[in-house]
Amino acid sequence: MLEYFIPNCNFDLIYETILLKLNLEVGQHFYWSIFSYQVHGQVLINSWIVILIIAIISILTTRNLQLIPGNGQSFIEFVTEFVRDIAKNQIGEKEYLKWVPYLGTLFLFIFVSNWSGALIPWKLIELPNGELGAPTNDINTTVALALLTSISYFYAGISKKGLSYFSKYVQPTPILLPINILEDFTKPLSLSFRLFGNILADELVVAVIVSLVPLVVPIPLIFLGLFTSGIQALIFATLSGSYIGEAMEGHH
Repeated sequence: MLEYFIPNCNFDLIYETILLKLNLEVGQHFYWSIFSYQVHGQVLINSWIVILIIAIISILTTRNLQLIPGNGQSFIEFVTEFVRDIAKNQIGEKEYLKWVPYLGTLFLFIFVSNWSGALIPWKLIELPNGELGAPTNDINTTVALALLTSISYFYAGISKKGLSYFSKYVQPTPILLPINILEDFTKPLSLSFRLFGNILADELVVAVIVSLVPLVVPIPLIFLGLFTSGIQALIFATLSGSYIGEAMEGHH
């Protein structure tokens, strides 16, 4: 059908590129055996590299704090204030401080992970199966992050209200019990699939465009991907803070 409207485009090449990309990043994995369990080795390698990058930047920018901050200290202070504002707006002034480390960790890990997929030449590192890429390009990573947020807002609600936290499931009427329970399942699903789908789609689009026009045209798309990757990190952290604040306030 598409060939009829765009006759000069090589759609066979596009289809092959998409299938190859999906086969490498969704269908094939480099497995490690740890205590009789099979884990995705490339996801662990990717995550360790991202954590190392964050740790190095943090150490370099905070090892010599001054009253008049330099460029590195100004940058890390800006990031800290940015995360504090997210937590304060979503959780509230009374409770937000203790959740800043969690939301900051989420935001930085997702942000650096997303950017690493576009800026780090992962293909230079060869693996027996699959290939390296952004950790958030793997559904296992995004589901794990979403489950952490689910555990966090349950902990926040129970630690503040005790077992009375579960009374929210029958409010404002017990008829809504199934819907309120279903809501707690849809929150991590929406968080994980939104992040995974956007990062995977971005890499697929860039891969297809690069295969068709490998020089100048992909550059604006790469910058657009960097922008959307940052937005996805902000959305994930903001929604996580919103769910935590909602659990402690007890409203829907």
